[in-house]
Amino acid sequence: MTVKFKSIFLAAILLISAFAAAACAKGGETLSIMGKKSDLDKSYMRSIIEQYESSKNVKIKVIAVEDSEFETEAAKRYEEGKDIPDILMHFHNSDLGRFDVEKDFYSLNGEAWTDELTDSATSYCTDENGNLLGLPFWESSVSGCYYNKTILDGLGLKPAANQAEFDVLCQALKDVGCTPICWPGDNCAWMVQFGLDPIFADHPENLEKINSGEASYSDFPEIKNMVEWIKSAAEKGWFGEDYLSCGWDEISDDMGSGDAVMTFIWDTWFYTDFKPGQKYTVDDFALMPVFLNTVDGGTYEGGNLNMMMVSRDGKNFEGALDFLSFCADPENYNVAFDGISTVSCFKNQTTNIQSKMVTEAADSLAEKERVSTAASRIIGYSGDDMVSALGEMFRGKTDVDGCVRMMDEMREKEIAAGYAE
Repeated sequence: MTVKFKSIFLAAILLISAFAAAACAKGGETLSIMGKKSDLDKSYMRSIIEQYESSKNVKIKVIAVEDSEFETEAAKRYEEGKDIPDILMHFHNSDLGRFDVEKDFYSLNGEAWTDELTDSATSYCTDENGNLLGLPFWESSVSGCYYNKTILDGLGLKPAANQAEFDVLCQALKDVGCTPICWPGDNCAWMVQFGLDPIFADHPENLEKINSGEASYSDFPEIKNMVEWIKSAAEKGWFGEDYLSCGWDEISDDMGSGDAVMTFIWDTWFYTDFKPGQKYTVDDFALMPVFLNTVDGGTYEGGNLNMMMVSRDGKNFEGALDFLSFCADPENYNVAFDGISTVSCFKNQTTNIQSKMVTEAADSLAEKERVSTAASRIIGYSGDDMVSALGEMFRGKTDVDGCVRMMDEMREKEIAAGYAE
């Protein structure tokens, strides 16, 4: 073999090796996504990951952490700067305070796909400085007061348009022997946040004050008004006799049997947890705002969304941005969300199922829907703490002022336990 031929042969070997190495790298674990195990197991998450792997010929490393360990594990990785994923899935809630968001994550304001998002989805994922923190890729819902329109129509009653009308409606239902509101007082923690949203969503300065420590719940008279209303409603029998033993599993029976006429919940519940074969079906229900005496016209809460956040110090920054662009493409997200019951997060989302209850209330929603604020943006907020404080009041162990004071004290403990200001 001549020297010249040897050189050509060796060059060819090296070229083949380079191509092989590139192919191995391309087919290897080039991108990592970290989230809660239950979140990453959602069908639409599995779909979008499989689509991307097939389209790009890459392997995504899925880091699924047990739900109970996720917040602690994720915060530890970013604090220590070790094993940071390229993409972190996180809700825009108070647990985000465990991170140095500006330092740890890339702002997505300039990405080409931002116009693809609905206004409500954009609002949920935007911080107080106007930075888009993540791509919302999740099922969304509308929380409000879902009522049995069949029962109301049969009684000649109408849904309420303001707090006074709602109070009259509740009393009218009570007078004819109906339980006006299914209030699941046995450890169900979401109802209070609906009433709090207008206080902090409509007035960003209030949110700034409470998160900076300048103010507490006790400083907002609207919160006392809400707690007074809840106490009064319970005493008047508007929640029925057994509301403190009514939990998650009992809501469906109460609503499906007609034992209760209204409940404060979200539309997707009717498609995931409302039992079939009961006296009343989803077609018997409609939607009006939640009235908790904090805003006269009532309020709806937009969905809480899981965001894909891009790590600044991930190993594959460009790959992470490419994956988000892929997720925001209608051809891809419509495959992922085909048949999923959700309010659209994307403007061109067409394959998902949208509740008739929500679409029929479109005008009211446009006027009164707020982005989820209390549970997502008040540092140290805990629905469980709200349940505990209300429970003490319901059982006569404290009064309205004492209940609000307990809410403040428990929030301070939550902050001391590890939430960054």
